[in-house]
Amino acid sequence: MINNQGEMLTVPLSLEDIKKSYGRMSRFYALPEGIFEKGLRQKGLQLLSVAPGEVVLEVGVGTGYSLKEIANSVGEDGKAHGIDITPQMLGITGKRVKKAGFMDRVELYEGDARRMPYQNGKFDAVYMASTLELFDTPDIPVVLSEIKRILKPKGRLGVASLTKEGREGSLFIRFYGWLHQKVPKYANCRPINVEKLIEDAGYQIAKTEEFILLKIAPWRIVVAKPLTD
Repeated sequence: MINNQGEMLTVPLSLEDIKKSYGRMSRFYALPEGIFEKGLRQKGLQLLSVAPGEVVLEVGVGTGYSLKEIANSVGEDGKAHGIDITPQMLGITGKRVKKAGFMDRVELYEGDARRMPYQNGKFDAVYMASTLELFDTPDIPVVLSEIKRILKPKGRLGVASLTKEGREGSLFIRFYGWLHQKVPKYANCRPINVEKLIEDAGYQIAKTEEFILLKIAPWRIVVAKPLTD
C-alpha cells in the first residue's frame, strides 16, 4: 500500500509484461475507454488546446479515441503522431483514424516512450492520458525528459493521470494501491504525484484541473511547458 510518507509504489512488471497485458486487453479495451473515459478525454484535450496546423504526438494511444480527436483538431495542414508499445492497440487505432478519414494526417509508431525516434524540437504538443502512471518510478523522469527533448521550446505537455496528491488517505487510493500490489498484471498502473513529477522534470505548470472519474477515481489533468535554460 501507499506508505505514510506518501511515496509512490513501484511497477513490478517488465515492459514486455505490460505489452502482453495490454495486448490481451485490447480486445475489449475500446468499450471502457470509449464510454467511461470520454469526459476525461474531452477535458484533457480541451486544456491542451490543439490548434490547426500543429504537429502533435500522443504517447500511449490505446484504442485511438484521443488520437482521432487530435487528428481532427490539427486539420489538413497539421500532423498527428501516435506511439504505443502494443501492436494490437496500434492496429485498432489505425482502423479508427482510417474510418474517420484522417489516415493521411496520422503516423503511428510501435516503440518505447523512454527512447523515441523523433527529432529534437519536433512537436508543438505532446499528450498522454492513462499512461505516465504505467511507468516504474525511475522511468518516469526518463519519459518526461524524452518528451522535453522532442517538444519545441514553446511547446506544451498535456498529462491526464491517476493522482494521489492530496488524497493519500482516500479509501479508493488505498484500495487501488493494495490491488496494484496483489494483481499487478491487471492493475498495472498506480496513483502518482503527477504535478511534482512534472515540475521536477523541468517543466512549468500552466494549467491543472482535477477530474473525478466515475465519481470515485481522482485524476489530475496538467498542461505544462518546458523551462528554458
